[in-house]
Amino acid sequence: MALFDLLGRAWAMGIIWQLNDGPYTFRRLRSACDDVSPTLLNQRLKELRATGLVDHGRDGYALTPLGNELMTLLDPIGRWSKTWAAEIMAPNDANQETSEGSTNRPPTSNQLREQFG
Repeated sequence: MALFDLLGRAWAMGIIWQLNDGPYTFRRLRSACDDVSPTLLNQRLKELRATGLVDHGRDGYALTPLGNELMTLLDPIGRWSKTWAAEIMAPNDANQETSEGSTNRPPTSNQLREQFG
């Protein structure tokens, strides 16, 4: 259960997800995470390093072998969530046609918050 506690903290999953693309400097990671506050990003990176999921090296922050193993488990959930998000937003898409037709993009987190609170 400790893993779910860690992954449920603000930006923990987002950081792991971004680092799946390879090493990131602190600045690049902050930008990729919608300009999360430096304090929060630093705190999450410390927690992820302490748990062996992330390491900091010459090229920046990167997933460890354990972090990469976790990503292989999270990847199917990420694919499923895109399908789920598209399905739950489908009724809204039908009502929100653009000049080019219906948009077929997954909803943003703000759209999900608006719809589900």
